[in-house]
Amino acid sequence: MADQLVVEGELLWTPDVDWVRNSNLTQHLAWLRNCRGKDFEDYDALWRWSVRSPEEFWAAQWDYFDVLSDTPYRQVLDRCVMPGAKWFEGSRVNYAEHLLRHESKAGADEIAIQHLTETRPLARMSWHELGRQVRIVATQLRSMGVKPGDCVVSYMPNVPETAIAMMATAAIGAVWSSAAPEFGVKTVIERFSQIAPKVLFACDGYRFGGRSFSREIELCRIVEALPSLECVIWLPCMEPGVSPPELPRLMTWTAVLDHPDVPREQFRYERVAHDHPLWVLFSSGTTGLPKAIVHSHVGMLIEHLKLLHFHMNLKPGSVMLFYSTTGWMMWNALIAALLTGSAVVLYDGSPMHPDPSFLWKLAADTRATHFGASPTFVQIMEKAEIKPSETFDLSALQGVLVSGAPSTPETFAWFYRAVKPDLWVTSQSGGTEICSGFVGAVPTLPVYAGEIQTRMLGMDVHAWNDRGHEVIDEVGELVVTTPFPSMPIYFWNDVGGKRYHESYFDIFSNENGAVWRHGDFIKLNARGGCYIYGRSDSTLNRHGVRIGTAEIYRAVDQLPQIADSLIVCCELPGGHFFMPLFVRLKPDHAFTPDLVKQIASKLREDCSPRHVPDLIYAVDAVPYTLTGKKMEIPVRKILMGWPSEKAASRDAMMNPESLDWFINYAAETDDYKWRT
Repeated sequence: MADQLVVEGELLWTPDVDWVRNSNLTQHLAWLRNCRGKDFEDYDALWRWSVRSPEEFWAAQWDYFDVLSDTPYRQVLDRCVMPGAKWFEGSRVNYAEHLLRHESKAGADEIAIQHLTETRPLARMSWHELGRQVRIVATQLRSMGVKPGDCVVSYMPNVPETAIAMMATAAIGAVWSSAAPEFGVKTVIERFSQIAPKVLFACDGYRFGGRSFSREIELCRIVEALPSLECVIWLPCMEPGVSPPELPRLMTWTAVLDHPDVPREQFRYERVAHDHPLWVLFSSGTTGLPKAIVHSHVGMLIEHLKLLHFHMNLKPGSVMLFYSTTGWMMWNALIAALLTGSAVVLYDGSPMHPDPSFLWKLAADTRATHFGASPTFVQIMEKAEIKPSETFDLSALQGVLVSGAPSTPETFAWFYRAVKPDLWVTSQSGGTEICSGFVGAVPTLPVYAGEIQTRMLGMDVHAWNDRGHEVIDEVGELVVTTPFPSMPIYFWNDVGGKRYHESYFDIFSNENGAVWRHGDFIKLNARGGCYIYGRSDSTLNRHGVRIGTAEIYRAVDQLPQIADSLIVCCELPGGHFFMPLFVRLKPDHAFTPDLVKQIASKLREDCSPRHVPDLIYAVDAVPYTLTGKKMEIPVRKILMGWPSEKAASRDAMMNPESLDWFINYAAETDDYKWRT
């Protein structure tokens, strides 16, 4: 495979008989056959039942996972409409109770969390120790007067204390929200001020790439801007034992934990109603005030049980390593792996420190069975000529999840070439809005190059054209035509649900009413495989032909001179378009007319003449959000004449200085004489 061109859709891996037989999905199919009288010939038949009979399907999940509830639900789904569908009315559940459910089965030394930072060595926490600390912190939150529905927030790194704080908050029915400590003050205040938190968990700083970043000044400014706060719980992460900042109503993490144990059988989880908020996740915030997206206990619980068992194939003995920060929904999804009895690996620091192979060393040291990466991460590995299989013992590794951006066939092929030939390489796509995936992996299906295996169970996903007609083997809008439990129950402070409706439901409809339009372009093939082509609102529209940005990046990034690229398409008066491409060159390469011709030729040959940009520019850096997404939409708005402060939030950026080039370009170049 190393010397061959990988073709999109090429078969790369087929699960063997034992893998299929031992998968969680196969066990569930047997249960459905024996306990429900449902016999499905293949995954596609199971998926069709899950979306055509959603009440029957989700009721089966409830029973299969033996969901704990104070009272039985009156109905699975009140009405098949979006938004506004209510799930499992009458039930009273608690998400954290299920996260810690495996504690009662775990041996004394069975590990729940393995954790490492740039200031702390690799350590392990047992299920019993995790449960013990969660119960103490939850009890202390109650003693502070935190009640169900109150908001508790975090400005903490990816360490066990953050996970414990989240679980303790959920355990008492309070509402959790988190911002990573690398977020700027404005970004944090924009988020937390919307939800008026009562308690803040905060750190003194963090270490990244060998550099220390104090956050005490930022913390003081955040606390000052949040008058609703009644307590700050402070954790030293850089220098244990350092004195805490002078803040009113401050407690240390050590003081909170310095209380008697609360036996498991004596602790009371606050089981809450079907519409009780679990957490608030925020959109990236690159444009305007971030959306405060609220999920319910019951919706997240039933969705994550399905996702992690059947689409990730996690089980007791599994170890999940996915590099994330606490400000990204993938952190929530990583902690959710505890629902399966799996262990999770938490790492806070640079994935490239002290060298680009660090995460593979961590995977080997923790005996990770499931590893999460991004296509960008793979590009870095290739360019550094890293071959993990030659250096590290990855014999425990079973599967790889590629997420965060559209994957290419080359991304998949690299794992089989450089990591392991017998590997379940998967790609998934979803979003903060659902804290899960729409399309993703199934362990019983083969892997094709660049292809997401399938639509996930209970997700009635389709590709629609502009007229609202379903298309196959064509790029269309990703729509969901049937309600699903992990939909947001509402946006915080969104009176009448106006912003929620405008975000997803104001474009398409069917006989049941509004249809979810996610804002991604997707292509579904005849066998059910899926391809994501980037955000539809950052799509390149050339004379009526829609082009996904991923197509451009795949072609351009193959050129040896190119380190990174960004493309946008500006709509001009009179139905015209201007599509510039911005490239960052590798060191020791020059931006020449010959390179411009080479880029144009590559796009013309690999894609089509419509993929060739109008102009190509060299830039020092491509703008990225803190979660690693290219800022196509903000750049397009700047080029279209928006004030830069309205087009993008610098506090929500990984490299805010990179915007300056685009601001100056938009203001000074003659290319923009058309702008109104």
